[in-house]
Amino acid sequence: MAKISPVSIKYMIYASFKSAGPLEKPDVIGAIFGQTEGLLGSDMEMRELQKEGKIGRIEVDLEIVDGKSIGEIQVPTALDKSATTLIAAALETIDRIGPTEAEIKILKIEDVRGNKREFILERAKKLMEMVDGGDSFREMSESLKVESRTEKIQEYGDSRLPCGDISGNELIVVEGRADVINLLRNRVNNVIGMDGTKLPPEIAKLSKEKEITLFVDGDRGGKLIANNVIEHATVKFVAVAPEGKEVEELTGKEILQALRKAVPVSEYLRGNGGSSYRERESKAEGAEIKFSGDVKSKLREIYSEKLEGTKGALLLDENLDIIRKVGKADVAGAIKSSRTKVAALIFDGTATSTMIRLCDEQGIQYFAATNFGGSVDGAKVDLVSL
Repeated sequence: MAKISPVSIKYMIYASFKSAGPLEKPDVIGAIFGQTEGLLGSDMEMRELQKEGKIGRIEVDLEIVDGKSIGEIQVPTALDKSATTLIAAALETIDRIGPTEAEIKILKIEDVRGNKREFILERAKKLMEMVDGGDSFREMSESLKVESRTEKIQEYGDSRLPCGDISGNELIVVEGRADVINLLRNRVNNVIGMDGTKLPPEIAKLSKEKEITLFVDGDRGGKLIANNVIEHATVKFVAVAPEGKEVEELTGKEILQALRKAVPVSEYLRGNGGSSYRERESKAEGAEIKFSGDVKSKLREIYSEKLEGTKGALLLDENLDIIRKVGKADVAGAIKSSRTKVAALIFDGTATSTMIRLCDEQGIQYFAATNFGGSVDGAKVDLVSL
């Protein structure tokens, strides 16, 4: 199994977990690999990422209290910020560990490099005092100006979001604190960070009052975050960092170029083959989703590869991509709360009349199960036997 050199670690994911019964460490690690499989696509499979050295050794600290297991998980990564936060979010979808129900919550994601930078800066200041003559006045003056600008970082709202001067009507929304610092360093002051992949309520509220430009990383994670923010907030423009780069590492010139190239939301969605959540809901209400190819064969293939033997369920979208994997008891709640239209459901177990009726009420077109223990007269959902 691949290991990450401490030098190459960028971020450390810290998570807590609790379960209804006694567990051992291999149970936790097995659940992490097994229940995140297929959620983020083949290029983000945790087993493969670990083989490639992009995820390090997963550490589990566990204790049993009154017959229940509690503990903490540490996942080191050499991935970029967006990919790391996606991995962290995937961990929170785990609902079973070993034979018992469980819950995982992300405590924090630490930028390991940030701690090193702070040490380097402070140590460099000490060493500067030891150098005879020192740097030129111009170099020291420029350093002081940069530090002065980055010290202007503030916090906003109950979520304590990192930001600059957001008093104006135009506002740039970025992913995190490091992005905010980089923009402030390069004299872009009207900026606020989400401080994670989830959209804080403060950003949604500000988007109703100000003209929002969303500025995301130039990778797959950035696109996913952009789509999420667009669905839940009023965004006017979208700016994207150069391909493969993060906003936090851009030069001043690259920042200005990316912001100048910002496009309206409608144009961004067309260019990325997407549509907003509201548009998808409208389409779902007006017309039935049109699938292409042999859908039933595809559902059986997904079942055999991703679900067979798990006694769980998969929620699929109109492209038959997996939205979410859930336990048997969580199927109804997951369907009703899904932000993405559920077009097909695969269930590893015996489907009841209640489940068929739910699929029909929610407009699900295909319901595949290993067995059907009931039926509903007049139901429009297409039942597929696995």
